[in-house]
Amino acid sequence: MPEKALPAGAYSCEDCTTFHPHSVETVVIRSNSEGNPQAGHPPWMPVALAELGIRRFPPGSINPRIVEYNNHTNLVGYDDKISWCSSFVNWCMTHAGMRGTGSALARSWLEWGRPLERPVYGCIAVLTRDDPASWKGHVGFYLRHDDEHVHLFGGNQLEAVRELAYPVGEVIGYRWPDAD
Repeated sequence: MPEKALPAGAYSCEDCTTFHPHSVETVVIRSNSEGNPQAGHPPWMPVALAELGIRRFPPGSINPRIVEYNNHTNLVGYDDKISWCSSFVNWCMTHAGMRGTGSALARSWLEWGRPLERPVYGCIAVLTRDDPASWKGHVGFYLRHDDEHVHLFGGNQLEAVRELAYPVGEVIGYRWPDAD
């Protein structure tokens, strides 16, 4: 049987049969024993990607899945009508066997793990909202970037779990788990 051609801009991992629509510069990562990113699959990304399409319900109804995300933060029992990006990231990390921040604040991730000088696929990306000195922010999983935009996969992105592009100037930090 002839080998299937890869779509433009895609590559195949050596240790799996998945085609990834990311450039080689954003290859999937895991940490070695020193906590340095290495080629592989961040265990939280399949968890996150499996939630694609979960969205906030219209007024008068509540999405129980988003309530479940919130239950992994200090927003236990809150509905889907509040900001839930950090709740989603915490839920994903917990379900991948990792500890999150436990906070609903996006900027809480700036104190989690260790900073990265350059983003890698699956790292936590923290963005500012409005004022860089404010407590407000957004958090998601880094997919890729170009000169103008960073593409994140996350929750509460246009009220859904999905990929969305943000201005690259809004990024205030990239984080990776500490080696434990």
